[in-house]
Amino acid sequence: MADAGLKVGFIGAGKMATALAKGLVDSGFVAAQNIVAVDLFPPAAESFAASTGAAIVASNQDVAAAADVVFIAVKPHHVAGVLDDLAPLLSDRHLVVSIAAGVTLSVYEAGLGAGRRIVRVMPNTPCLVGAAAAGFSLGSAATAEDAELVEAMFGTVGLAVKVEERLLDAVTGLSGSGPAYVYQIIEALSDGGVRVGLPRDVATKLAAQTLFGAAKMVLETGEHPGALKDAVTSPGGTTIAGLHALERGGLRGVLMNAVEAATDRSRELGR
Repeated sequence: MADAGLKVGFIGAGKMATALAKGLVDSGFVAAQNIVAVDLFPPAAESFAASTGAAIVASNQDVAAAADVVFIAVKPHHVAGVLDDLAPLLSDRHLVVSIAAGVTLSVYEAGLGAGRRIVRVMPNTPCLVGAAAAGFSLGSAATAEDAELVEAMFGTVGLAVKVEERLLDAVTGLSGSGPAYVYQIIEALSDGGVRVGLPRDVATKLAAQTLFGAAKMVLETGEHPGALKDAVTSPGGTTIAGLHALERGGLRGVLMNAVEAATDRSRELGR
């Protein structure tokens, strides 16, 4: 669905915006000369331009004038000012995509006016290495074509799935906060490797690659994780001994509790 004529603008040129823009350019989805960005922090703007080959403009209004798709990638407390700048300038050609944490579609629709096409996205930090897991929700005026476009754009840096907005807190609890859970798992596996004699650097590399490989198996085979687990688990073998230890420690329940706790906290912060 690449469209070399599509024009994309970023309000906020931080790491997440830079990663997405770089994905769009590197994949050929959008030409570098068709991307612009603005950021009040000069080093962020300079890094964005250096990484993507895109142009830096002077104002939010310049972004709206240049772009068909406008990404709002600022801190949540800056969103109101951005909406004030954009509201008089947006037209039917514009799609607004927000990656500002916690700001609801209703805030955008109130600030930009009825009929504006808006999509809210909850990405995660692996976007920075082209392995995002994002959820997105459509505003009342957004179309099926808008959903396809957003899914395709985020597909250049990972994957994105459409959900109802009420489920974005759950997306936050699972994939938004999830990388931190996985980092702890990698660290714990590495500690286990050191405990049984492996050098730290070797243990960490093996632990990280093991999680990467297992995740790739789930995504590429389409098999249930339980079936893949069973395929590794022979009767009376090493794997079932390790799994038994995990069950005694309550690993599955602990991870489920982590997702639930993070989801609940996201709901609290959004009120």
